[in-house]
Amino acid sequence: MLKFNIRGENIEVTDSIREYVTKRISKLEKYFENSVEATAHINLKVYSNKDAKVEVTIPLPYLTLRAEETSSDMYSSADLVTDKLERQIRKYKTKINRKSREKGYKNLEFTPNDRSEETNKDEELKIVRTKQVSLKPMDNEEAILQMDMLGHDFFVFEDAETNGTSIVYRRNDGRYGLIEASEN
Repeated sequence: MLKFNIRGENIEVTDSIREYVTKRISKLEKYFENSVEATAHINLKVYSNKDAKVEVTIPLPYLTLRAEETSSDMYSSADLVTDKLERQIRKYKTKINRKSREKGYKNLEFTPNDRSEETNKDEELKIVRTKQVSLKPMDNEEAILQMDMLGHDFFVFEDAETNGTSIVYRRNDGRYGLIEASEN
């Protein structure tokens, strides 16, 4: 059963928008086992150029579904993001179900509720290239410079201050993000 947490940025979430988005995202429930309870966190945003963005994050016990879409209309963005999440589930459900059974996770499997199975059961998530890197101590700015010089979208390095492993990456908005690894 999906619950909904809908919030708006630069937009008032009207009843009609809330109802439409809830109805669209509810279509995903047919893929979940009945015992799965999850909350869909939905963020609606309108930009100054009038583009409308819908971001959906659905944290599940051992998996997080996430997608975002932007278009000129909030309703279209809701349609697009629902379609994207549905494609993700259909594409990966066989692999996710197999891993769930192997690891003994309960209440995670997706139901086989498809008219046309898009998943090729022989298709595996294959690593096609392996690289070895030596992590050099540096600060965040130097890591971003290295990433840009290499033309990559991310760069792994040893943080000179903490001696921990960190990753800088280029975000979709062109700015940078930092992931700091921690030991549990």
